[in-house]
Amino acid sequence: MDRFYLENAAQYQALVKALSPTARVRPLLSEEIATGFPCAVFPRTAQPGVVDIHDLYNHPRGRPILKSFNYRVDRLFNSQTTTEEIYEDLVVDLVPFAWNGGIGTLFAYGQTGSGKTFTVSRLEQLVAESLMDGSLEGQRQIYITIIDLAGNSAYDLLKSRTPVSILEDSFGVTQLAGAHEHLVQSRNEMMDLIERAASFRRTAPTLKNDASSRSHAICRIRINDPGADSDGLLYLVDLAGSEAARDIAVHGADRMRETREINMSLSVLKDCIRGKVQADALISSGGPKSKQKKAHVPFRQSALTKVLKHVFDPASSRACKTVVIACVNPSLADVGPSRNTLRYAEMLRVIVPTTNKADPNPTAPMAWTNAQLKDWITKNSGTPPILPDVLAPTETGAQLLRLPAAEFESRCLKSPGVSAEQTRAFRSKLWQMHIDSHRVGNTLNTPTSNPSESSEPGTTLGLTSRLSSRDLDPATMAIPFKERIRPGMVVSWNEPPDHLGLSTADDLKLAVILCPLEAVQGIVKDTLENVVNHKENGHADARGNGTDRGARYLCALVTPGLMAEAYELNLWRQIVLDVDSMDKEVFLEYDAGTR
Repeated sequence: MDRFYLENAAQYQALVKALSPTARVRPLLSEEIATGFPCAVFPRTAQPGVVDIHDLYNHPRGRPILKSFNYRVDRLFNSQTTTEEIYEDLVVDLVPFAWNGGIGTLFAYGQTGSGKTFTVSRLEQLVAESLMDGSLEGQRQIYITIIDLAGNSAYDLLKSRTPVSILEDSFGVTQLAGAHEHLVQSRNEMMDLIERAASFRRTAPTLKNDASSRSHAICRIRINDPGADSDGLLYLVDLAGSEAARDIAVHGADRMRETREINMSLSVLKDCIRGKVQADALISSGGPKSKQKKAHVPFRQSALTKVLKHVFDPASSRACKTVVIACVNPSLADVGPSRNTLRYAEMLRVIVPTTNKADPNPTAPMAWTNAQLKDWITKNSGTPPILPDVLAPTETGAQLLRLPAAEFESRCLKSPGVSAEQTRAFRSKLWQMHIDSHRVGNTLNTPTSNPSESSEPGTTLGLTSRLSSRDLDPATMAIPFKERIRPGMVVSWNEPPDHLGLSTADDLKLAVILCPLEAVQGIVKDTLENVVNHKENGHADARGNGTDRGARYLCALVTPGLMAEAYELNLWRQIVLDVDSMDKEVFLEYDAGTR
């Protein structure tokens, strides 16, 4: 294809001249001029924001013909535009936006060699100047983290490429686990960190660029407001360059794998852009109609889009502003990648519908004001009530959720008559509401279908999802639990002398009933290595140290989990309990959201 372009360069320039373009995106590089490739990208002066790309089509039945394409973007910058002008026109508003608690994102997208790293590097310097020049109101603490994404692997560029895990926390926020945050006090300190990170970034020569970025670099600036206990975030993203087939002709196996990983992550990014456009279109039209699929944004399919989740997630509740700089190569040889870049940049131009702001979800604690939170505490804290002015004097719902468990419980216990058990149960209730508010649909407790509707005889489809240890028949609750013991029941128990050593870290000892002891087959040992079903005259030994303690059951231990109010079922840590050692029935509920 390059040969075709070079052989017909003169005819191409004659065809383009008839269109009278008056401006170029940028001058061709000396290498491009030396090879003989003309410019193929032209902005329209009469229509700001519209750019024409002219391609030469090798018609099989005649002379080559010109095919033209046009794309609309919000701004166009030519070779005379400085990075400082781009910053003032596009990026400067992101800084105060993040300073006041929003999430600002800038990412540069385009083919390798199109100037992405050059642009982002200078913009990082200008952002550092704006943050540190004292022009913004209020006191803030500024932290910087810079990571490198190679495929689905992440590395801390400020910690000698130490591996980083990209995780999502219980608030739906992407966290860079293992990445070190540096508190910066001056512009020079921030610039030193940015330059140090650049020295660790992975680059390699390609056909288009002698120092092509072979990974995505993400600079995250967290701006903490100690007075409001809130954070603003600013992401500056320099994406790795995509490569066409001719750019990778001389790559070895490792470079081919590297290129494949880059192109795959950029492909997921494109899918997210498409999904975001579809989601915004549905929102502007009033939501999906009946039988119309909801837009799917696959941001979890790559590490890159996980970090940029806030840009694409339709369910995001944080205020976000995003600037995309599409960098294009003007050469006729790169007309295909340039068209591809502008096509996806054009898709990101979404007109925000002029509708009233939707009311926050009343069942989502993250959206509650202090007044709403106090009202909920008053109505739901139980008896005796937890005083809302003591638990949350000024906090919003989001701030109370972030309160450490020890501080939460300490405040609750200041209310007269409130017990530690009531405090833990109330905190668990608040977190249950928070987790439920993040679910797309509450379908976990509903039957799947009716058995009579099964298309295959003998199959059972009418299964109810069991997320609780409660008995399915509420009428049985009137019967003392010792008279209705069943598999799956959870009981608390008092430790008998022959079970010394089984104490757990929690005062509450729990076990799940598995089966009656006499139903156990073969030789089974408990967690203390004692044979629990020793046969004597063909019957299971139910005497236990020579004393008849009634019916005995094989049980599995339940121990405290890592999270507060969470427990772990240990099916292979088994004990034998007699009915007399059982204290009461305990209800455990399984939460699918937190597993």
